[in-house]
Amino acid sequence: MYKSWKPGICEHVWIRIVVFLCLWHWAASQLAYSISEEVNKGTVVGNLAKDLNVNVQELENRDLRLVSSYSKTYLNVNLRSGNLLVEERIDREELCPLTIKCSLKLQAFLSNPMTAHRIEVIILDVNDNSPAFLESRYYLNISESSLTGERYLLPVAVDADIGSNSVKTYKLSQNEHFSLDVQSGGEHGVSAELVLQKALDREKQSVINLILTAVDGGKPPRTGSLQIHVNVIDVNDNIPAFSKLLYKVRVKENVTPGTLVIKLNATDLDEGMNSKILYSFIKRGNIDPSNIFDLNSETGEITVKGGLDYEETPAYEVRVQATDQGASPRSAHAKLLIEIIDMNDNPPQISVTSLITPVKEDAELGTIVAFITVSDKDGGKNGVTSCKVVGSVPFNLKSNYKNDYSLVVDGPLDRETTSVYNVTITATDEGAPPLFSNKVITVHVSDVNDNPPRFTEPFISVYVKENSPTGSVIYTVNAFDADLDVNAKVTYTLLDSSLKNIPVSSVLNINSETGDIISLQSFNYEELKTFQVKVQATDSGVPPLSSNVTVNVLILDENDNSPTILAPYSEHGSVNSESIPYSAEAGYFVAKIRAVDADSGYNALLSYHLSEPKGNNLFRIGTSTGEIRTKRRMSDNDLKTHPLVVLVSDNGEPSLSATVSVDVVVVESTAEIQTQFRHVPVKEDSFSDLNLYLLIAIVSVSVIFLLSLITLIAVRCHRTDGTFSRYSAPMITTHPDGSWSYSKATQQYDVCFSSDTLKSDVVVFPAPFPPVDGELISINGGDTFTRTQTLPNKEKVGNLNLSLVKPHSAIIKLLCHFLLTVLTYIQIIQLQVNNPKNQNTKTDFFFLSLLDRTLEHFA
Repeated sequence: MYKSWKPGICEHVWIRIVVFLCLWHWAASQLAYSISEEVNKGTVVGNLAKDLNVNVQELENRDLRLVSSYSKTYLNVNLRSGNLLVEERIDREELCPLTIKCSLKLQAFLSNPMTAHRIEVIILDVNDNSPAFLESRYYLNISESSLTGERYLLPVAVDADIGSNSVKTYKLSQNEHFSLDVQSGGEHGVSAELVLQKALDREKQSVINLILTAVDGGKPPRTGSLQIHVNVIDVNDNIPAFSKLLYKVRVKENVTPGTLVIKLNATDLDEGMNSKILYSFIKRGNIDPSNIFDLNSETGEITVKGGLDYEETPAYEVRVQATDQGASPRSAHAKLLIEIIDMNDNPPQISVTSLITPVKEDAELGTIVAFITVSDKDGGKNGVTSCKVVGSVPFNLKSNYKNDYSLVVDGPLDRETTSVYNVTITATDEGAPPLFSNKVITVHVSDVNDNPPRFTEPFISVYVKENSPTGSVIYTVNAFDADLDVNAKVTYTLLDSSLKNIPVSSVLNINSETGDIISLQSFNYEELKTFQVKVQATDSGVPPLSSNVTVNVLILDENDNSPTILAPYSEHGSVNSESIPYSAEAGYFVAKIRAVDADSGYNALLSYHLSEPKGNNLFRIGTSTGEIRTKRRMSDNDLKTHPLVVLVSDNGEPSLSATVSVDVVVVESTAEIQTQFRHVPVKEDSFSDLNLYLLIAIVSVSVIFLLSLITLIAVRCHRTDGTFSRYSAPMITTHPDGSWSYSKATQQYDVCFSSDTLKSDVVVFPAPFPPVDGELISINGGDTFTRTQTLPNKEKVGNLNLSLVKPHSAIIKLLCHFLLTVLTYIQIIQLQVNNPKNQNTKTDFFFLSLLDRTLEHFA
């Protein structure tokens, strides 16, 4: 038995302690212990009984208590052994940060007489923290002209441990340029400096990556690392260099000013301003090349400044210079030889005399777009021109007379694909070499209404919570029209349809401009789970075009229905009473509460809880079954009547609940018990007419099965093995909860049996009538229908595969049907015998329907 006391209790406890200290005998002493941090829970620190010279038997009698000012209960006392034990994890660094000495201080109080003892537990440090740097990366800039031997101070690592477990040394990763000098500062720790051992060269290696490792003195030692990035700073120690010492270029005469002659290229191995190069001309004698050519000092591009004439100067020799921008600039020189080429001087000229734009996208082939005239100032052969359209465009040139042309439509136009065409026309003369010129004509295409609005997808699923407020926007549809302006203006409408004979217009509305679908009423999942509407989007073109989209509206269930208690405890205001014998053992069955919930899914998943008076620990209830049972045997101190309140809650958010009151009366003998759940009628009365019908049905099915088996065997003798290839192997599967499922290619049956015969539940559903949304209908032992949400459980105890040599045979198929049917009827009879009052109309109707389906299947 453990007892502990810590602050945070009501204030009157402190007042009582003060009164005890003032009125009773007070004695004080101090005990000291030591323990390592991070020890396991339950570690013995010391024996208080021995150290306080008190018998172990007296500790509990004298009400030994520990008092501390800490938020956690780190230590506790075992009153049976007197040992002081570790109750919580002790972290010295958390308890005493940045402190050399760390201890826990407590007060031990003993009553009768009242004595107080001071306890101090010294927390010893262990090496449980690794050294760590404040930052994971450290950047250091060092010039490549730095001398060897230069030192650079490095960051220090921090270790939360103390003494020998703190940082003791540093290590540097292997490299050829730097070494590490570790200096000890005594109590102030150690520091490290980076020492340059070999000269740096940025052109060979611009960045050096190092790893600094801090090592503590623990055993085993722990480490922490820091990445050091050394950036080598450049100095101007390289001169620029041209790609060539002699450049040769040829330029046609009469080229337009600004024509690029050549682009010089010089490089510098340095970086920054030391590698930035400026180009310039070198004037020699009376020739100044800057009068004829322009040189871009930054890019090195040489362009034509004035007119070039081969007849005046056939060639130019130019000297150029490249200079870097370092503190002490360095330069290089090169020679440029420019040759002038004699050629046909005048290219053809293209002019547009008339342009008809825009052109409708449905224009017919041959529609004239523009009139074009081509001219050339040269004469003779150099003045003869030809003209054509360049590129793949739906236009072409049609010759009218000599150098006059018409630009006409030569293919289909689509504004949605291309709204603007830049038509390039090229005119070429027949000179040697020929000259040509280009003309770009911009043709705009106007829109016609040839595209209907388009939705992104043909079906839209919209999820709406039930009980959502009227007038809320449940979804916004959006249709895109590839046309322009008025032709692209889309309006939305709901197509006429009905929902359970109710016009959809009374349920939903849509904003014709924005496409917002608005609810006109609140939805109820229990009445309507899903419905479908069609939305039509229509543009404003002439004639208007439209398209439709189907909107599937799915109502999401909300937890808006409280659980309902079923009979016999469902009558409002009634007094429910159950009797149990005084000799009842632990686990004795008292009653079973049944409830249903109109919601679905987790909102209908019910749990049962017992709200019992304080101190009453006699009864318990199954959270999922609702069965009330005893926890223990009766005692003389127990009451004769126990009022119980059962709370039934669903699993929704927020959870809804219902309550039922049951008075449990303890009687001296079992003969006094009168409850409908305990009454077991005589065997003669329990066999009802329904049971007789079921027995007759079993006999009938057995006879039909035998006759069918004999017939099939006879037929089988006259057929080949391939006749029954269409039948698939049946399968009977047992589940962990005691249920059986039988399946085949076309049909499936699930039969769920409970192991408790007094409260058996039977669940049967065939594949042609599957449960909606994962739900199944079960008939419980308490003659009630329960609608529950099933959850997928793929774990199975075992599979009984009824496949034989030919698993597709019809004989095995019928055998599976017969076995399943017999098992089902036997369980139904057992349930009826054990629950003779389970004879209401709903149950009989279900059993008879099950019988009819089975007989129809065998027929």
